[in-house]
Amino acid sequence: MKIHDLKPAEGSNRRSKRVGRGIGGKGGKTAGRGTKGQRARNTVPVGFEGGQLPMHQRVPKLRGFNNPFRVEYQAINLDTLQESGLDEVTPESLLAKGLVSKGALIKVLGRGELSSAITVKVHACSASAEAAITGAGGSVEKLPLPFAVRPAFKGSAHTNR
Repeated sequence: MKIHDLKPAEGSNRRSKRVGRGIGGKGGKTAGRGTKGQRARNTVPVGFEGGQLPMHQRVPKLRGFNNPFRVEYQAINLDTLQESGLDEVTPESLLAKGLVSKGALIKVLGRGELSSAITVKVHACSASAEAAITGAGGSVEKLPLPFAVRPAFKGSAHTNR
């Protein structure tokens, strides 16, 4: 078998309908477009929606801003720490209790109160939470962030600097 012997299966390829070739048969005269009007005259622009504001104009263009250097903390409050019963709070102990997700940067917030002294080792702590922990006789140690100054840029190639 040679390349010139190949042909499509019988009936798989149909010729396209030839319209607008005189009145002798179907598709003559108006060529299936009806009579008069915008669509009969072939003047409908691409994306035209009948006078309604088109989709490409309805959708906003360049709105908003996503900061590529944003640091996301997983918040945990003092009342949650009180209920957990931990005397030393670390990311590992919180993960073991199921209070935070794996690899999260943790920040302690000041909602609730502490009745016992606890040692807290987290990445960030609000001023009110730090005051409450030290007021209850505990201590706060800030863990270093896993990046030097800010996280590596993970955005698109829109930098022309």
